[in-house]
Amino acid sequence: MDIVQKGECQLSNLIDLNKPHDMLADAKRFYKKNYPKADFKAVAQAFEITRKLYQGHFPGYQACAVEYHDYTHCVAVFGATSRLLDGCALSGLGMSSERAEETLIAALLHDSGYLREMGDDVGSGAQYTKIHVDRSAAFTRREAAAFGLQADSADRIARKILGTDLARNWNELLFKDDEEGLGAEILAAADLLGQMADRAYLEKLLFLYYEFREAGIGGYDTAFDILRKTAGFYDATKARLDTTLGRVSGKTKEHFYSRYGIAKDLYREAIERQMAYLASILADNTSNFRTKLKRLDLAAIESQKAQKSPL
Repeated sequence: MDIVQKGECQLSNLIDLNKPHDMLADAKRFYKKNYPKADFKAVAQAFEITRKLYQGHFPGYQACAVEYHDYTHCVAVFGATSRLLDGCALSGLGMSSERAEETLIAALLHDSGYLREMGDDVGSGAQYTKIHVDRSAAFTRREAAAFGLQADSADRIARKILGTDLARNWNELLFKDDEEGLGAEILAAADLLGQMADRAYLEKLLFLYYEFREAGIGGYDTAFDILRKTAGFYDATKARLDTTLGRVSGKTKEHFYSRYGIAKDLYREAIERQMAYLASILADNTSNFRTKLKRLDLAAIESQKAQKSPL
């Protein structure tokens, strides 16, 4: 058990999204604890191929040009997926090593639908926001061989990816068995937990604002609108995590206790701190909200965006 010193019990002390290979090493460690005889090679290979994909070194595709649903987001969701898988296994809600492997690969590919093929030079990829989940599932099936996936495995991964679509009715999703459905729940929960627990989540909402604007999603006339609406999004997210995804979403608590001796759900705590700070920003109209968000240089980001494509 890796005991974390008292006073250091925050998610940011365990997870550094700027060190993706540390995230991969953690995922391998948790996987091997639950499946000591299984081979992690397929996940490690998919992790490296995904990095190349997002950097523009995958045949037929351009580098990722959206800045919210980027490689860092992919790594955040992958890390949350690995910890949820571990927590589920520790609580008796496990699955076979093969299905766990597929769930981790699904986390890597769940937003591949934002990527543009060569020759697709109009827009950043954000124009596919409303259909990016279907595109991600299609990408997984189309490029299965490059990731060393058999067709039936790619199909299972694609069906799990469809569960990350907030616009879909969960009850209308079709899974072949309970293990597949469990993996879909874990991925859907990790997608929400991973992004909202990011210590720079509030700052990164500015990137999401520009993605929404490019996608033509209404109701976001200013950057402040996305902060204001995020409070409502959190309410809907919390309800989804507690109901539809309720059997898996809290299993990180078992993970943190067993692996670190921390009897807390550090993902939920990180998100609640973010939302409390967001509430204080919304309640204070004495200064521009940008002055209260300091983990990224928002002025530089907006200046760069204005030079590229004035809105």
